[in-house]
Amino acid sequence: MKTPICDQYGIDFPLFAFSHCRDVVAAVTNAGGMGVFGGVAFTPDQLEQELAWIDSQVHGKPYGVDIIVPAKYEGKGEKLSKAALAERVPAEYREFVAELLAAHDIEPDARGPLGAPALSGDGAQKLLDVALKHPIALMANALGVPPDYMIEEGRERGIPVAALVGAREHAVKQVAAGVDLIVAQGTEAGGHCGEVSTLVLVPEVLEAIDGAVPVLAAGGIVTGRQMAACVAMGAAGAWTGSVWLTTEEAETAPYTVQKMLAATSRDTVRSAGRTGKPSRQLVSDWTDAWLPHQGGQPPLPLPLQGMISEPALRRIDKLAATGHAGAQKLATYWVGQGVGLMNKVKPAREVVLEFIEDYVAAAERLGGSLLD
Repeated sequence: MKTPICDQYGIDFPLFAFSHCRDVVAAVTNAGGMGVFGGVAFTPDQLEQELAWIDSQVHGKPYGVDIIVPAKYEGKGEKLSKAALAERVPAEYREFVAELLAAHDIEPDARGPLGAPALSGDGAQKLLDVALKHPIALMANALGVPPDYMIEEGRERGIPVAALVGAREHAVKQVAAGVDLIVAQGTEAGGHCGEVSTLVLVPEVLEAIDGAVPVLAAGGIVTGRQMAACVAMGAAGAWTGSVWLTTEEAETAPYTVQKMLAATSRDTVRSAGRTGKPSRQLVSDWTDAWLPHQGGQPPLPLPLQGMISEPALRRIDKLAATGHAGAQKLATYWVGQGVGLMNKVKPAREVVLEFIEDYVAAAERLGGSLLD
């Protein structure tokens, strides 16, 4: 079952699991894969607490940290305060959100509609400084080439740096910048993704970089047989995210889990209505409201869109869990097209073991197809 990347990272099975939930990260690492903790939404103090907990659970086994540093965002290089960024949110957008909530019987939030500017990239170096105090085995970045300080720290400390790409030309640029691992993420993926399918993107990227660095396949991969297919194409393993959202340990809001379990692969959409950049989510009245080509509101750029969407969506999640019908129609979360195969809540460790069993069975089928 091992590929060379297993020896490189000290893991038993080439399954990388991205999650915002520390419990998932620890469970996957302890089961023989590599958990990768999504730390962008945390303050430095919060991230310190989360990583210290993971350290206490994995006992030296490898795990990684993903800190998103977008290449482009509103206010980049201007060192703007939250208040200054808030001034760039047009009043009509605040009104649009208030009207959307009111149409679903949700009262406006008296505390104010704007949240912190997540995904701005301005606080990423502080988060990275926290992460580097821990025995992490991988640093990852999405939404562009990792900043120079991340690549330099990785080289100095011997920590590989991974980057997610959605097109072959992006992979070439990442290798030229000095990254150590490429995650070729197809459009089937949950979260931020491009327009090329995994089955097409992976061989394109492999051909474009010609073995310069290992490539992990990502996008819609929720089973071991899908992973085996990607390894058969030449990938070193799989990078996964959505499949962990319906595990027992996941951070996913309770009602959203129910929606995921009932969803088909056609119940997701690429929408910029959450962060300002296209990302795949569950279809809902919220995502419908931000599809300009279907008459919806054009989203604001990153991070302004998140400043108006995240506070509202957190309230929606809480109300949906109480049975609020309007909130349930609005409830959404990032998830890939593989959601159609995610039909049962399971412990994360069980998901890893099922990946392994499914991978082995697929490899045996492939081997059995060869003529003597």
